[in-house]
Amino acid sequence: MPSPSPYLRIGDAARLSGIGAANIRFYEREGLLAPQARSEAAYRLYGEEDIHRLRFIRLCRAMDMSLDEVRTLLGLDLNDKADCGQARETLEGHLEHVRQRLTELRSLEANLVALRDRCDGQGGHCGIIETLHRRADAQALPAATPVTRRHV
Repeated sequence: MPSPSPYLRIGDAARLSGIGAANIRFYEREGLLAPQARSEAAYRLYGEEDIHRLRFIRLCRAMDMSLDEVRTLLGLDLNDKADCGQARETLEGHLEHVRQRLTELRSLEANLVALRDRCDGQGGHCGIIETLHRRADAQALPAATPVTRRHV
């Protein structure tokens, strides 16, 4: 009887890491993970090190770190003083991004509160919808102006 493989297929890796199979494949395409082995049927196989790496990625992404920030941290050595400095620098950059986003979110909150206060929900005329329509009209651009899309 053959001994059980120390490797797992993607469904088990997903279950143990808390990351969906589609995201695992995405992280592979992005170079954050390379499965250690392939089965005879060419299935990706994942070991304990891969599961740990996936959990590390999940933790960093839960802290809203970019793929580049995660990639940087994954490439650092736990016991190298220079890498410790790089880890701190990466985290400082991420903190700055978080602080900027907090400022934007506070402004958004104030805007939403002011919008909400335009209607008490009781009348036959809704100041919220009216204001949104007015703002949409104010954003109308001439046909020749290219529209810049913003990630939402």
